[in-house]
Amino acid sequence: MEILEFLKPQRTKAPVFAVFLCLISLAAVVQAKPYVVVLGIGQDAGVPQMGCASKFCDQAWKDPALRRLVSSIALVDPERRSRWIFDATPDLPEQFQKLKEITGDNTNRIDGIFLTHAHIGHYTGLMYLGRESMNSNGVKVYAMPRMRSMLEANAPWSQLIAIKNIALEPLQDETAVNLGGSITVEPFLVPHRDEFSETVGFRIRTGGKSLIFIPDIDKWSKWPKKLEDVVRENDFVLVDGTFFADGEIARPMNEVPHPFVSETVELLKSMPASERSKVRFIHFNHSNPLVQGDRTKIRELRKKGFAAAYEGERFPLG
Repeated sequence: MEILEFLKPQRTKAPVFAVFLCLISLAAVVQAKPYVVVLGIGQDAGVPQMGCASKFCDQAWKDPALRRLVSSIALVDPERRSRWIFDATPDLPEQFQKLKEITGDNTNRIDGIFLTHAHIGHYTGLMYLGRESMNSNGVKVYAMPRMRSMLEANAPWSQLIAIKNIALEPLQDETAVNLGGSITVEPFLVPHRDEFSETVGFRIRTGGKSLIFIPDIDKWSKWPKKLEDVVRENDFVLVDGTFFADGEIARPMNEVPHPFVSETVELLKSMPASERSKVRFIHFNHSNPLVQGDRTKIRELRKKGFAAAYEGERFPLG
């Protein structure tokens, strides 16, 4: 079984005709309601990672089925035929093509790109909007103040702005942006290694549901908010799962602080199962056993009521 299939939640069998009818009904509902879809689950440098000589990386370079795109999600509003991308990764071309297939819209329309911060996996995909590639026209790029300044002051990003491939849209901490109808996106600051910009997570809301996206954060203890409250107050919570546990890489892990999956699981273990089931881990380093398909670790995670996000996973927000 391919690793991606193993990451997906297991489902019980049902009569084929009943399943067919359910799929038709579900498709009709999904087409009319906003949803978020996962476009990638890897850490900034992807899976496998350049220069990695581990057994897993060697296998992944040889077997495309083991590769994973860099973490990104898309917000889709079928009613208005709108789609927004969260983080412009180095894999943006492939992710945009997949988004076209998912939405059934083969145009080059991107209604906006929301950036979390200025680390390589989260904004460098903007280069594909330039003259050398798609040569887009005024794609809205939503960014916080320091992130905007970084783009304006440095090539090649400044050229994208100058020749109007992109149009910067300001974001402010905990100030929601209305995207039309009942859809809003609200950025909120999180502690991270902010060498070039601040770092934010996003709360995506519709009239019915809300989703949290935090692909990068240092440690939960550094954040003034309590993760338990965030989980209770939202319907879906996608959080930093870069590393599974301490000692995972051959360097001091305090140089690249992230909340280990094991730490997050421990922090939330006393919450009801209905709350824990909201949590999806994302942004996996190539060293993480979850993205490597370690079946024991994946089963343990599920047994404790949590799950790993997978490419193509959808979250209905209607």
